[in-house]
Amino acid sequence: MKKDFTERITGRTKLMALLGSPISHSLSPKMHNLSFEKLGLDYIYLAFDVNSDEQLADVIKGFRALNIRGANITMPNKTLVCKYLDKLSPAAEMTGSVNTIVNDGGVLKGYMTDGVGYMRSLKEEGIDIIGKKIVVAGAGGAATAICVQAALDGVKEISIFNRKTSSYTRAEKVAQKINKETNCKAKVFDLYNINILRTEIQESSIFIDATSVGMKPLEDKCNIPDPSILYPDLVVSDIVYEPSKTKLLNMAEKQGCKVINGYGMVLWQGAEAFKLWTGKEMPVDYVKELLFKK
Repeated sequence: MKKDFTERITGRTKLMALLGSPISHSLSPKMHNLSFEKLGLDYIYLAFDVNSDEQLADVIKGFRALNIRGANITMPNKTLVCKYLDKLSPAAEMTGSVNTIVNDGGVLKGYMTDGVGYMRSLKEEGIDIIGKKIVVAGAGGAATAICVQAALDGVKEISIFNRKTSSYTRAEKVAQKINKETNCKAKVFDLYNINILRTEIQESSIFIDATSVGMKPLEDKCNIPDPSILYPDLVVSDIVYEPSKTKLLNMAEKQGCKVINGYGMVLWQGAEAFKLWTGKEMPVDYVKELLFKK
């Protein structure tokens, strides 16, 4: 028999948090709270809108003071949070970003589970990109994690596209790390160079949009300006999951592409975080049944 909310929250209940902005659309609170309830774990997971470096610094101080067990970090805080933590996992160190924090007795360690989660989501869809070429749009925390994990797992070549902003330099540094530390070849291009974008995509097996374009308030935007850039049978993946079908995915579907939204990534990166906090496997099938019904 399910406990109601007042029975679940006790004086011993530990808090988990999600820090980001915008945050009200996130599925993470439902996903983790369903899992805690299913396994009988005395935790509660809440979302907090945190959208500035100064605010983030105060929140992390609060983590230490209140002995909060852990947190997920999302845009725009994935890279900003690193400087406030005591330790970083190898993946977080290499990507320079964090999406999961674990508090062990006041020592805060940052992890990056986005890459592992994304690669697992492709596997669940029956898609194998190992030994192949991929194209990734974006140079933020999620995009970087996907690129690094793909390279570590054995992807042959990665073409990274980003706007010529400050994050372009970040993309170049990530490509340098991949080229130096893995057997994968990585290159960086201007997202607005349509001719190169077309060529790289048509030589690839998958196009991954790892930006926030397509998510509110950018739901009417798309990083592919011309549908003919996408060829039939190309896999087109968008890490956005709200809306479940972005403008990009609608366009790709009309072009005969196989499309994948961000539900799988959020589920499997969450499962990795859940295990880091609790030492237990997330009841993934239960969560999928209740939360990801189509």
